[in-house]
Amino acid sequence: MAVKHVSNTMADMYKQAQSHIPETISLPSTWPSMYEDFVTKNASAVSQIESALRSLTYIIPGRFRESELASESLHTSIQLLSLYHDSLLTRALSRLPSSLPRPHPTPHNRYTKFWTTKSTVYKRVALLVQMIQYTELLWEMAAKRKGEKVRWRVVVVLEAIKAVCRLLLMRVTNSRPLVSPALPEREVDPRTVEENLDKSQWDGMEMPDGSEGGLGSDGSSWVMPRTGLSLPTLPDSSEISDYLLKKVLTADDIKPPKQLLRRVVTAQGQLAEAMWVLRPVVYALAMQRWQSDKKSWRPWLVGASMEIAARQLAKKDLTERVAGGLRGLTGLEREELKRRGWSMGWWAMRGAFYENVTKALIHGFTGKLRGKPLLDMVGGIIEDYDYLWDEYYFSTATM
Repeated sequence: MAVKHVSNTMADMYKQAQSHIPETISLPSTWPSMYEDFVTKNASAVSQIESALRSLTYIIPGRFRESELASESLHTSIQLLSLYHDSLLTRALSRLPSSLPRPHPTPHNRYTKFWTTKSTVYKRVALLVQMIQYTELLWEMAAKRKGEKVRWRVVVVLEAIKAVCRLLLMRVTNSRPLVSPALPEREVDPRTVEENLDKSQWDGMEMPDGSEGGLGSDGSSWVMPRTGLSLPTLPDSSEISDYLLKKVLTADDIKPPKQLLRRVVTAQGQLAEAMWVLRPVVYALAMQRWQSDKKSWRPWLVGASMEIAARQLAKKDLTERVAGGLRGLTGLEREELKRRGWSMGWWAMRGAFYENVTKALIHGFTGKLRGKPLLDMVGGIIEDYDYLWDEYYFSTATM
């Protein structure tokens, strides 16, 4: 009898375990949706954690000298995770009812969102470029451990892949100039996603019993009784002008997204854009060729002169082709031209200019900070970055 009772008990346990197997197997497939729901409902907290971790990797003393690979792996992981969170928040916003208010997008986001929505090729290629930019320094650090030759091969290959991708993006966008980054940026306040997700649950439904419309908890909005949506109150009389100016549409707001950047139709303009895309590859090849002489001016002169020539050709082409010259550019065109101009300042941190000029200035500055409270810590962080700028090519890369 005891044996029979034990066998029946084990049989019942087996049946119970067997009944839970399908549920257990299907559980991992629900994790992505659970994580997406968590990120969208706690977007503000997630964004703050990302920012805090990213800032921590920037200012940790001794970040590069003792544990460069580990700290860069952490920084890269945060960047990639942030890129994934951007896609989740964008997806959450797209699912909100059209009746809910949305933030006014920047010209850059309007343009890039148009192409990522219209072209799957553009979206995948732009995502590949973004991922390479986030991981390229980590690849270089790992390759350097196997020798300088392997390191420079990896650098050249990565720059070549990015150049091919950028040329492909130009092809997909019908010979339009490139923007950086090629993907839409996260510009919406994460708290907006949380609030709108809560509001959308009541869209088209009646409020629970006992709920009435009235002022919101913050006193700055009116909550409608049936839908639960909030209507903003009118501004004070002294703020009406500023309020109305924010609602004014500009010429760029009216234009279709793809017209925010003009096509490059002239040979001069196409040559300028091609030179700008291929400049990192040429500079990396030159650095590989003269890697034994870090103070040689030849790679620096080749790269800098190529970027300056590309910029001057592009400005000349726009002046001749656009009505009104540079003043007739769209906001996005001016923004990209300005960004490329500021990025040229990084040539002071590259190659021979850094070895012969900037390095001595940095050492002199940090030397004056030693032994002084708080300033000594600042000098230590600068010295850590000095090590990074001195040892790695991608630490000063802007493309």
